[in-house]
Amino acid sequence: MSRYKNSKLSYYLLCHARLLCPRVWTQKQLSRLLAEGKVLAAKDKEVQRRVDYYCQLDKITPLPQEAPALGQHTYKNKKGASVYFFDTHEIVRYFNQSLHWLFQRGDVTTVFDYPTVVKSRPIATETTDNRNSIILKLNKIRHFFFVDDPIATEQKKPIALFRGAVHGKPKRQRFLEQYIDHPMCDIRDTAHNSDNPAAWRAESMSIREHLDYKYIVALEGNDVASCLKWVMSSNSVAVMPRPTYETWFMEGTLIPDYHYIVIKSDYSDFIERITFYENHPEKLKEIVRHANEYVQQFRDRKREKLISLMVMDKYFRMTGQQD
Repeated sequence: MSRYKNSKLSYYLLCHARLLCPRVWTQKQLSRLLAEGKVLAAKDKEVQRRVDYYCQLDKITPLPQEAPALGQHTYKNKKGASVYFFDTHEIVRYFNQSLHWLFQRGDVTTVFDYPTVVKSRPIATETTDNRNSIILKLNKIRHFFFVDDPIATEQKKPIALFRGAVHGKPKRQRFLEQYIDHPMCDIRDTAHNSDNPAAWRAESMSIREHLDYKYIVALEGNDVASCLKWVMSSNSVAVMPRPTYETWFMEGTLIPDYHYIVIKSDYSDFIERITFYENHPEKLKEIVRHANEYVQQFRDRKREKLISLMVMDKYFRMTGQQD
C-alpha cells in the first residue's frame, strides 16, 4: 500500500462489511450519535458552522412527490458509481429508510430546484444560489487523503509543477498553452486521449515525485482541483485562481495568499506571483503553515462522521420530514 494514497482494498473490504450490518442496528445508534454531535458542537463552534455550510437550507423546503426513499438506494456495479453508493450508504444507513431524498452522483457543477445531496457544487455568488446543493463527503477514496511530507519547503525545487489530464478541460488547456515552455515551469498533459503535441504530454507523476517541487499548480478540471487537499497537507504550496466549485473541503472558505497562492483567472500574473514568493520565502512558509492548519479539521474520522450525520439530519428536518 502506498503511503501517499488510500488503500482501495481496505476501502472496499470495509464498505462490503458495512453491507452485512443490519440497518436496524445502525438506526438504533442514531440518537446517541446525534447527541454526541450536539455536545461536540457546544464545545467547538466550528462543528455547527461546518454543518450549516454543507446544508445551507434556512427554511422548510419540501421535496417533490417523486423523490425516492432511502430504502431504494441500492448498489449498482457501474464504473464510478460504487464509490458514491458506498460513501452515501455509510451515512444514510443510520436513518429511517422511509425518509425521502434527492441524490446526484458525480462531478456536479449546476444547482438544483430541490434540495439534492451532492459531492460538489458551484460556490455561491451574487448570481449563484447553491442552497439546494447539500454536500456530503463523497468519492473520498480519490479526493480525501493527506500526506506526511518529509521535504522542507526551502529544500524543494523552485519550479511550478503541473501534471493532469487536459483533454476536454478548457481551463487547463489555456494554462498549458501559456506556460508549457517557461523555464520556471514543468507542465505536461497526462491525458491518454490528448490532442496536444507529443512534447506537451507525459505520464502521470506519483505524489511522492510531486513533493520535490515547491509550487504545485492546482487547476479545476470537471469540478474542483482534486490534488488541492493533499497539496495543502504538504510542505509545497498550491497555486491557483480563486476556486469556482467546492466539496466537503469547503474550497469556498479558502483565503487567497493565506491558504494558497492566488493567480488571475486568465493566468496572466502567474510568473509574477511565483517570482514574488521566491523573493519572500518567509511569506511562502506562512502559507504552508496556514494550509497545514486548515487541513487538520478533516483528519479526525469520528468528528467527520458526526458532522456527516448532522448534515443529513438537518437535510431531513429542513425538507419537512422530521422534527
